[in-house]
Amino acid sequence: MSKPRGTDGSLLLSLPWTLAALLLAIAPHLQFLPLWISAAFVACAAWRFVIEKRRAALPPTSLRAVLALGCFLGVLATYSSVSGVGPGSALLTVMAAMKLLETRKRRDQFVLLFIAIFLVMSALLREQYMWSLPYLLVAVLLIMTAWLRMSAAHQQTAVQSFRTSGRLVMYALPMALAMWIFFPRIATPFWQVPIDTSSGTSGLNDTMSPGDISSLSLSDELAFRVGFDGPVPAARDLYWRGLVLQRFNGRTWSGNGPMPSNSNLERSKIQVSGDPVSYTITLEPTRQQWVFALDLPYEWDLGKKIAMGRQQQLSREFPIDQRIAYDVTSYIDFRADVEMPEMFRNWYLDLPAGSNPQTIELARQLYAEAGSQTAYIEAVLQKFNNENFFYTLEPPPLGRDPVDSFLFDTRKGFCEHYASAFAVLMRAADIPARIVLGYQGGELNPQAEHLIVRQSDAHAWTEVWLPGTGWHRVDPTAAVAPERIDSGMSGSRLSGAAAAWGIPTPSALLHSLGLSWDAINAKWNDLVLGYGPDNQNRFMRWLGMDTPDWRKMMLTLLGIVFGLILLISVLLSLRYRAPRADRALRLYRKFQLKTGLPLSTGETPSAFAERARVDSRLDSTTIDDVTEAYLAARYGPAGANALDELRRSVSRLA
Repeated sequence: MSKPRGTDGSLLLSLPWTLAALLLAIAPHLQFLPLWISAAFVACAAWRFVIEKRRAALPPTSLRAVLALGCFLGVLATYSSVSGVGPGSALLTVMAAMKLLETRKRRDQFVLLFIAIFLVMSALLREQYMWSLPYLLVAVLLIMTAWLRMSAAHQQTAVQSFRTSGRLVMYALPMALAMWIFFPRIATPFWQVPIDTSSGTSGLNDTMSPGDISSLSLSDELAFRVGFDGPVPAARDLYWRGLVLQRFNGRTWSGNGPMPSNSNLERSKIQVSGDPVSYTITLEPTRQQWVFALDLPYEWDLGKKIAMGRQQQLSREFPIDQRIAYDVTSYIDFRADVEMPEMFRNWYLDLPAGSNPQTIELARQLYAEAGSQTAYIEAVLQKFNNENFFYTLEPPPLGRDPVDSFLFDTRKGFCEHYASAFAVLMRAADIPARIVLGYQGGELNPQAEHLIVRQSDAHAWTEVWLPGTGWHRVDPTAAVAPERIDSGMSGSRLSGAAAAWGIPTPSALLHSLGLSWDAINAKWNDLVLGYGPDNQNRFMRWLGMDTPDWRKMMLTLLGIVFGLILLISVLLSLRYRAPRADRALRLYRKFQLKTGLPLSTGETPSAFAERARVDSRLDSTTIDDVTEAYLAARYGPAGANALDELRRSVSRLA
């Protein structure tokens, strides 16, 4: 017997709710999903609704199999993998679309709603923004309402189903909160879920060409926040060191990737002086391994997860796929690599043969006139300061030899133009030089007392190596646009100085609102997302648990959960308890016991009276009097006379 392919329209009332729940579950993934997957889901959802409305036949099995295989191969071709948050959410979306085309009964809708729950949870694996909590609550409410609508009676309204869902969520929230607070936290996750590798990397890259950093200067995207333990250093000292570039091919600077190194050995090559600066950085995901710190970091936490490389840059063992927080102690006054082997010295002097010949000739002339390395460095900076060089976000394109074009033709550039030109001039004069990429400055948020470093604060500067001094920071941008360094990019934008560089000035009102929103987000990160093992232990000690460990917290958690379950059970039993029998019914039950006959289910008092006249030892008059009095007291007009008459009739039976 062939299986029926048609639909009977029985899901027409509940199917829209299921589709709405699926659409809400997929919504956070839309910006990460390929357009064809989103379009395929919408098409399948619309197709399935039309099928149900028209009582049409579902697609044949062969067509569904071909579509499922095609979608699977499409996901594999798009992501080159089927594991991770990106491919996983794409497969779940495809599964929901294909399942819609075979949904025939309510049990199929249950499967679809389970998929919706997985899609909602997987969205939290990418990021837990502050809007994630209200989204989670709304999504759960809608999914539960869709569940209830599948089995709701015709007279039950959608509002009633939604209220029932709300009550169930309210019952679950205290237990969820208790588990979040008391469940023992661990420093590292049990597993590592790969995040989308297909999404673009924000922020700095590991190479630098003309225009790379200027493209970031229009971005207000957050790079990291910094909370200082003491006074905030001056803006001119806020150089946030990231990665170091030492190879130059005539146009592009590049460096080595993070390499394993002995942090203690590299730290021993640093000589520090002055007061230390201690602070905490909350770094946004970068999909890279570089860790930013105030130049120059000397101590940091997170153990072996963060290490210092041979060029005094910090890096992490794995790419930073999620927000991390770490404590650092830096020294603004330092000397690094005072002694340098000849091999490394030649490494920082290398220039490609035949590239930028005018710059090489200029360096030789200036050095011959200066007579010493320090005088030569000062002469180059004075050239940038005194001649018609301009700091601009929109520099003109450069030719085959970009440094020559910049120094002799355009003379307009951003920080990467000046850092690159300065480093080439240094190397041409036999002075080791390298490029440092990171951020400079930041904006102090007075509402939250932390420093905001945005992508627009991205910066490139130069380090030169001098005998007896080691690596020394020289920022040629300060010679051209000193306000960029003294005030930072944020300060320059607010004062209007950056307007001449091609950077728009923000509205004061919108900027103030942005700072308020940033302060709220910072609190969310600290109190909710930052609730790790250390914060949990501090909170447990605040609650009076002197030596918190996982056993004590688990016992506390079990006790609280058991108490909540007991409390909720009591509330539910009180809400849904059977109503107490009224006084008339209690008196009638005494009469029924006197008859010695059981009361049958659904039997009316009149029917019971007829049976009692035959089988009971009571006389018919008494039976009729009690029955009439009971009917009058239970179903007649309200009043005490009928109930008193029933009481007298029953009392005569004793």
